[in-house]
Amino acid sequence: MSARQDWICRPGTALREQVALPGDKSVSHRAIMLASLADGTSRIDGFLEGEDTRATAAIFGQLGVRIDAPSDGVRVVHGVGIDGLRAPDAPLDCGNAGTGMRLLTGLLAGQGFPCTLVGDASLSKRPMRRVIDPLARMGARIDAGAAGVPPLTIHANSSLQGIDYTSEIASAQVKSAILLAGLYARGTTVVREPQPTRDYTERMLAAFGYPIEFEPGTARLEGGHRLHAVDVQVPADFSSAAFFIVAATLIPGSELRLPRVGMNPRRTGLLHVLRAMGADITETAAREEGGEPVADLLVRHALLRGIVVPQVHVADMIDEFPALFVAAACAQGDTVVTGAAELRVKESDRIATMAAGLRALGIGVDEAPDGATIHGGALRGGTIDSHGDHRIAMAFAVAAQRAAGPVAIHDVANVATSFPGFDRLAKQAGMGLEAG
Repeated sequence: MSARQDWICRPGTALREQVALPGDKSVSHRAIMLASLADGTSRIDGFLEGEDTRATAAIFGQLGVRIDAPSDGVRVVHGVGIDGLRAPDAPLDCGNAGTGMRLLTGLLAGQGFPCTLVGDASLSKRPMRRVIDPLARMGARIDAGAAGVPPLTIHANSSLQGIDYTSEIASAQVKSAILLAGLYARGTTVVREPQPTRDYTERMLAAFGYPIEFEPGTARLEGGHRLHAVDVQVPADFSSAAFFIVAATLIPGSELRLPRVGMNPRRTGLLHVLRAMGADITETAAREEGGEPVADLLVRHALLRGIVVPQVHVADMIDEFPALFVAAACAQGDTVVTGAAELRVKESDRIATMAAGLRALGIGVDEAPDGATIHGGALRGGTIDSHGDHRIAMAFAVAAQRAAGPVAIHDVANVATSFPGFDRLAKQAGMGLEAG
């Protein structure tokens, strides 16, 4: 992990550049995984060069997959087939990647060799029982630390059984872990969700030729089929775009273009909510690349008003709530968020961390177990502890663009896990940001 880093942020200029965003983290993780299990060689373009996704690629190297990196953002994966992974000779380090660890737990649950998944200090506090329990129903044997946190020891198992599982929480990671275990299970695996979540795993399995049926809220597959190599074009990451969308909306005079943004409908709840608040966001050149919808976005400055966030959009914007909290802080009136208890168990408790940070900048926030009410107002300067959470750090860099004084943001090194070069791109676009 990188050494501790801090930022000093202050208002910059209107955002009027075109910003080329990094590749989608969720797609990059899954592309490495499925290309490794495929028959043949796959090329991945637009791969996110972040610490999380590099950790996933390194793990598959330990599992016997040759992965070449001929240039930045490109990976050539020489697949070993669905049954070709080999036992690692050391623990598999997921770094800060919750997505990587949860999906790998499912994928490795049906292998004929044991392995251990470890992570950094932050990941080692995150709940894994939500994937361990359904995998145990399939016959997996997985040992966890106290309270169901990493490290995870996955025992050798060649006899998984498909299940029909109704999840109590809306989580794409839980769904994906079960589906990836289902590749190795006898019979049919079905996952049903209380609310539809992002369907990257389902779309990518289909792109690699694996027979799967899915619709919002339900996915079904049978074990025993094979994947076939394909080339993957990774779209720009919507969660990375979110910070620039909110910044351009809030900063007077802004007119910002964001090309090739992934527009998966299970990911773009923030767009619906911001538009309901009054944002001016235009989609152009809508198309499909590698099974994923993409579009170019044009974002202009607009005045926002507080709203009650419809719960129907909550699962589709779970990673974008730090950016939304900043938009709400700058809106006229109150913004009410409910149904977002999942924010309590991300890289930090994002409800508590965002509430504390906004209060430090003069904004009133009333917390609830599953959300908060943000009272829009004037931001002042102050000091923020991001608690090592990359999205918290970037959100307050955006907030600082509307603050009356400098905002010091501590512990920002983890930004490199999802958005390497954020500080460079932010300054290029016009935001005021420097190393502290």
